[in-house]
Amino acid sequence: MSFGIALAYAGITGFAAMIHGAMGIGFPMVATPLLAIITDMRTAILILVLPTMVINLASIFKGGNWQKSIGLYWPLALYGMVGSLAGTRLLIIFPAEIFRPLLAVMLLVYLNAEKLGLGFSRIRRYPRLAMAFSGLGAGILGGTVNVMLPVLVIYALEVKMPKTAMIHVFNLCFLSGKLIQGIVFFHAGFFTADIFRISLPLTLLALGLMFTGLGLRDRIQAKTYRLWLRRLLGFMAAILLVQSVKYFL
Repeated sequence: MSFGIALAYAGITGFAAMIHGAMGIGFPMVATPLLAIITDMRTAILILVLPTMVINLASIFKGGNWQKSIGLYWPLALYGMVGSLAGTRLLIIFPAEIFRPLLAVMLLVYLNAEKLGLGFSRIRRYPRLAMAFSGLGAGILGGTVNVMLPVLVIYALEVKMPKTAMIHVFNLCFLSGKLIQGIVFFHAGFFTADIFRISLPLTLLALGLMFTGLGLRDRIQAKTYRLWLRRLLGFMAAILLVQSVKYFL
């Protein structure tokens, strides 16, 4: 790996970790599309398995009163594990680059989640069934493009999940999904010693900068963070779509 690529990996991972620390969620959603711009989808996801697991675990315990949130919504993570197993198998079987446009679409769905969520009234009418489908859908997306948030956000908005519970439950879903994904990758021979050597220092960097982001949380208004994040995700979605068009042409 060249010094420039290593520096880019570190910069992207650190930036995404700070966003996660400031907002409580968002590490894989920010890091994956940025890494996918400079490398292939599968490599981007492989590199982020370990940092994502560690950051999610730290976020769950750091939030406080996590037992109550997880006690109510733990089946969502269980369904997510099943979906992640299926999604990761798809990522292994099919060429990774065909999932690049799906990642771009999922970013756009996330940016419009509140508008889209208005049409999902059946989530409130059939809560158990909706939890199963939401968990499975989020897991499949997490396995293929490393982004669970669009489905989880729509579900959380419709059931009026408290903000603190969102952070706990979302991080639990990410953690459980990454655990399954890591096992599948390792069993398939993709999680190699080279990937581990890249991931380990990035994990330590991400953990440190996540806590830096926590310190910045009270200094900048949440509204400002969300505005910056929305603009960044919109920009990344546009780049990914352009890359997808070039790939398929």
